[in-house]
Amino acid sequence: MLREEIVRTVSVRGGHLSSNLGAVELTVAMHRVFAFPKDEIVFDVGHQCYTHKLLSGRAEAFDTLRRRGGLSGFPKRKESAYDVYETGHAGTSISAALGLAKARDLKGEDRAVIAFIGDGSFNNGLIYEALNSLNILKTPILIVLNDNGMSISPTVGGTHAVLEELRAGFDAEDVKLFERYGLTYMGIYNGNSLEELLPAFEEAKQKLKGGSVLLHVVTRKGQGHPFCESAPVETHGVSPSSAGKEYSAALGEELCALAKEDGRIVAVTAAMTDSLGLRPFFAQYPERAFDVGICEEHAAVLCAAMAAGGMKPYYAIYSTFLQRAFDEVIHDVCGQNLPVTFCIDRAGITGTDGETHQGVFDLSYLSLIPQLAIAIPKDIGEMRAMLRASVNYNAPLAIRYPRAGQEGVVAPVEIGKFEVLHSTVSDIIVLAAGERAIKLAEKAREMLGGEADFTLVNARFVKPLDIQFLSERRERVVITVEDNVVRGGLGDAVNKFYLNSNKTLVNIGYPDLFIPHGEPGALAEEFGVSAEALVRAVREHHARG
Repeated sequence: MLREEIVRTVSVRGGHLSSNLGAVELTVAMHRVFAFPKDEIVFDVGHQCYTHKLLSGRAEAFDTLRRRGGLSGFPKRKESAYDVYETGHAGTSISAALGLAKARDLKGEDRAVIAFIGDGSFNNGLIYEALNSLNILKTPILIVLNDNGMSISPTVGGTHAVLEELRAGFDAEDVKLFERYGLTYMGIYNGNSLEELLPAFEEAKQKLKGGSVLLHVVTRKGQGHPFCESAPVETHGVSPSSAGKEYSAALGEELCALAKEDGRIVAVTAAMTDSLGLRPFFAQYPERAFDVGICEEHAAVLCAAMAAGGMKPYYAIYSTFLQRAFDEVIHDVCGQNLPVTFCIDRAGITGTDGETHQGVFDLSYLSLIPQLAIAIPKDIGEMRAMLRASVNYNAPLAIRYPRAGQEGVVAPVEIGKFEVLHSTVSDIIVLAAGERAIKLAEKAREMLGGEADFTLVNARFVKPLDIQFLSERRERVVITVEDNVVRGGLGDAVNKFYLNSNKTLVNIGYPDLFIPHGEPGALAEEFGVSAEALVRAVREHHARG
């Protein structure tokens, strides 16, 4: 019944399918043994929380999953008392559980606190920072390790190897590492069997009275649905079909072509080989392809050091996940002016995954970093051209793009130079950054008809700005459009350049807030990035002129 509801809803609304199907019995068992919401649970990442939502009073609203105003695909505190901590990025659950447990202790309360974490997240360095604090904080928590051998792609690395050994059979020596952290190890249990899980959770509940417990269970990703079981990577996340080709596919094609000619080129990803289009590169150049697991910070340092050693690294990553490596981008890559190219996918509004996955901050948090060039292609063809230009660019470079777009023509690109797409005799110029912004501007021109017009510019580099171009423009009104928050993005950069000038400046971008889940186009319109908003601005200033 639970699986059928998850499959039915996700097939319509999209969402995380195989990961949730594998955790059904596990979640049912926890709900039988523990008294939620008095007891508290933190779902690491949140890719396995659908059964929890169905069992916690939200079944009737489940068909609103990921719709604007409906249920989130992730735990949300404002949504239910059963969701005590919000997640969306990997590795936070044990730290969060420790914090909740310590708050419980300080307030003299009595309840169990659970961190529910997959083996993919268990690779993340934040986990070991949290484990290091177990003996310091001296507060009992239950860690449920859901081991299915997968993150999005198959789990890799040393931690994965340790867990594989444990699954094959273990003795007292094998679990000493966990004991040294202050954990009582319990395992291994069949996480898809209620008969095994219920007594195991009862035992773990009792052992919590004496300290923290790690309960190690093995599940099958996609359990109960034959296609999901056979294709766990493809069914990890299910989305409505997107219009156009995916940029990730073009990235894989282009990097393979470039690597054929240049032996320095290496590709790095943090557990997202397939989602980022790198599977062909891994197949053709396995000795130059590195999936480091859910370790975004480590991946950035690895790229920096390989660049220092004479290689040419390309680090493919979602915009929202690059935030996790912010310090390493500053200190290790840009501080040493190393030629690492960041290929930033899912930039801008991503939609139904909500606040934790909207890629609307990257222009802002990258623009403040010295020595980093930031490129925003107008289409896939221009992204290919930027990748080709990057090969001989001996400094850090970020190329950010949405999930899908149009192919376009591959023409040479000069770092830091804008492109005029439409020129007219007008007192208004529109600087649009990226495919979505340019399409929006083109739609606005159609809507205006002959009423008004503007010069349209492909502002394909937020950094360095094309200062020569901007200095020579004589238009009185300068309008910027970007698929990013205005603060710190293209609009801010242009405003600062024209400070104390006689220009009238208008910025179209997202406001200073977190954007919830919903359909990407509708969200963009709701939060002010639309052709209608540009038409209003053009009409207002055309009339004044």
